[in-house]
Amino acid sequence: MTADTPGAVTDVDVVVLGLGPGGEASANKLAQAGLKVIGVERDLVGGECPYYGCIPSKMMIRAANAIQESRRVAELGGSSTTTVDWSIIAERIRHEATHGWDDTQSTKRLEESGATVVRGHGRLVGPRTVEVEGETLRASRGVILNMGTSPGAPPIDGLDGTPYWTNREVFRILELPRSLAVLGAGPIGSELAQVFSRLGVEVTLLDIADRVLPGEEPEASELLAEVLEREGVRVRTGVEICCTSHDDDGFHLQVGDDTLTTEKLLVSAGRVPQIADVGLDTVGVDHDVPSIDTDGRMRVLQDGKVVEGLWAVGDIVGMGAFTHTSIYQASVVIRDILGKEGPEADHRAVPRVTYTDPEVGSVGLTEEQAREEGRDVRTATVDVAESSRGWLHHTGNEGLVKLVAEGDQLIGATSVGPMGGEVLSMLTTAVHARVPLSTLKTMIYPYPTFHGAVRAALSELD
Repeated sequence: MTADTPGAVTDVDVVVLGLGPGGEASANKLAQAGLKVIGVERDLVGGECPYYGCIPSKMMIRAANAIQESRRVAELGGSSTTTVDWSIIAERIRHEATHGWDDTQSTKRLEESGATVVRGHGRLVGPRTVEVEGETLRASRGVILNMGTSPGAPPIDGLDGTPYWTNREVFRILELPRSLAVLGAGPIGSELAQVFSRLGVEVTLLDIADRVLPGEEPEASELLAEVLEREGVRVRTGVEICCTSHDDDGFHLQVGDDTLTTEKLLVSAGRVPQIADVGLDTVGVDHDVPSIDTDGRMRVLQDGKVVEGLWAVGDIVGMGAFTHTSIYQASVVIRDILGKEGPEADHRAVPRVTYTDPEVGSVGLTEEQAREEGRDVRTATVDVAESSRGWLHHTGNEGLVKLVAEGDQLIGATSVGPMGGEVLSMLTTAVHARVPLSTLKTMIYPYPTFHGAVRAALSELD
């Protein structure tokens, strides 16, 4: 639905500004609870995840992993040949994941719940008031902010104006390039570098940081870099890219003293929160910030004081740009607006997984973060393959478990391996619920599983 009466004023209970995962969940549940809700979205209902992130990327990753696994058959008990067909992957992304980048189904679900969807760029114009496409929306209970982020690009001379890819373009491609440079070795860059390499593309992974996955434990970064390089990805970290250009031969990147020529360039160098142009100044909130400050009920804060009738969820809060975090925060906001009892937001145990092979799962604080906070911690790291004496899974079983403990509790953990994200679940529970180490050590661990590495790491803590 679009606003069709310019200048009109519409009174509602709640306005949700941005319908990414957290905004969509908020609008859906509040409307189901009987409130009059309007959700405002200028792009696709559902946000980045279903169209340009989580879901299409997992289709690519699953396909690339299956192809790589077929190459391991000779070491495990047979022989196989595999031919890559990108058209199958592209078709799945187009029709199963994104429905042709059409959000009709998501919009219909929201409207069936009782919410109204208004298309356009919404802006706060005062307390509990949003303007979109000339229509004024007044929310008696308040406004939920969920504007999300957009792809960022580093200030490299010549980059603007070139046809580089971001996550918005890469999932729409119909043919594989011969060569690809990936700028940014964070989760997205590392995942897609491995995917394209496994599909036969010549890949170079670049980052100004001194290691891949710079936000993770260095042991995890080193292990993943070794795997990527062994598979044929050219990993170049700690490099400076001073300029780039594009012509009929492709992209030409000046990397230190070298010139790298590549057919395509994927920029995955961070995300930009969509905070600046939403009228935060009209409610006394600073918009020139990297993220919006909130309290335990996800109410927006300015200088430590609550801004009445204004909540924020998702990437713009700065607690992790993850779908699961956004939806978790939305559940806190929904309870607060409906006046229901429940715990405040607790971000000590936000899990994150990089879906490379091996998967890199982490929760809580890294060792470096803990020591920077002045915590007296001890750590233990064990090799997954060694803890299973190498026979569990065999080829492709690179991994590790690292624990960060303070006193009798885990405050952080990393699980790298073929099932790294799944093993992380028990570690997330331990950090979130403050399960004593003494309790974890007396658990019965299923054998043989990758969880055995957790037991081994707990023993090493002593």
